[in-house]
Amino acid sequence: MNASRHDWTAAGLAELDETIALRRAIHADPEIGLRCDRTTAKIKAALAGLPLEYREGPSTSGLIAILRGQRGDNGRTVLLRGDMDALPMQEETGLPFASTVSGAMHACGHDSHTAMLVGAAKALSARRDALPGTVVFMFQPGEEGHHGAREMIRDGLLTDPAPDAAFALHIYPNAPAGVFVGRPGPLLASTDTVHATIRGKGGHAAMPHDCRDPIPVACEIVGALQVMIARQVPVADPAVLTITQVHAGSSHNIIPEEARIMGTLRTLSPATREATRAAFRRTVEGIAAAHGMTAEVEIDEGYPVTLCDPRATAMMQGVAADLGAAWVPMPAPMMGGEDFSYVLQEVPGAMAFMGVAPEGSDPASNPPLHNTRMTIDEATMARGIAMHCTLAERYLESGFGS
Repeated sequence: MNASRHDWTAAGLAELDETIALRRAIHADPEIGLRCDRTTAKIKAALAGLPLEYREGPSTSGLIAILRGQRGDNGRTVLLRGDMDALPMQEETGLPFASTVSGAMHACGHDSHTAMLVGAAKALSARRDALPGTVVFMFQPGEEGHHGAREMIRDGLLTDPAPDAAFALHIYPNAPAGVFVGRPGPLLASTDTVHATIRGKGGHAAMPHDCRDPIPVACEIVGALQVMIARQVPVADPAVLTITQVHAGSSHNIIPEEARIMGTLRTLSPATREATRAAFRRTVEGIAAAHGMTAEVEIDEGYPVTLCDPRATAMMQGVAADLGAAWVPMPAPMMGGEDFSYVLQEVPGAMAFMGVAPEGSDPASNPPLHNTRMTIDEATMARGIAMHCTLAERYLESGFGS
């Protein structure tokens, strides 16, 4: 065990310079959505010459790279995932390799996720003769709200070969560099978008009695929805419902025909997700009807809950210890979302956060994920590569039995 730990730590350090260079190239040239073709091209160039098989699908620019170990085949296949897309934000880091694409930035660390996974593919390929099974490297676009993992699954990219376990890392600038943070069970929330249109009867603002004003009704609905969450959702299985947009009206003296509200609904279990969706619809339609109006409700289904298998989380914790890294148990789930959840619906596995707070900074006050000034300690990527490699080797050796 000690020799293996030393080898993968050394392998991660050996790959670090090229990993940093790749991360910076991707960072400077960010892409958004399901088509990240320039990024995919950079990945293919970095993997050129390795003993990998490739799978691609029509729906995205996602890439599956398959490494078949040569120390026999015990029938196990493990998947390692890195996402590659950026966010629609204008970078303000001032870095010499800052985004050159207006309105796009790698503010969630996907550039480092991809670079670390390439580093792991190179390191594991060098030890191919010692691997007793198959490693699948999943390079995935469209994580930032575009359901990229779901589309790659629908394209059949996780079936040939089908993985038996899956792991992912996500950088975290608000934790000390090199520590890992995770928990079994729900790690991140489901992410539905809710819409409601309240339709009344427009007219002159000086004669509201001749109208059906949807604006105060929309306001009443927003307040009632918060009461619904506070009084109908159990604290042990929580939900967050935040209304983020209210639109109505065109002039100071016109009562509009309709008012529209929109927001996000986050839950940590399928049961609460279904119950709060129904309660949203019931509350909106009921209050509108009480005022003689109608309401149209739409719910855009977002990512499922990110559920980590306890065995996989325990394996990540054990690997962290073997790498000499601290493991920090997450006391409660985060209410953000992650489309690795689609993979975890198909395959038992886990995700963990890896601290990347820049040296000398205060992790608690660093610019967080999705911030225009978010930066990372690039040297920490060596530890991420080592984590990927050790997880792959350990699962192929003994499954979740180790």
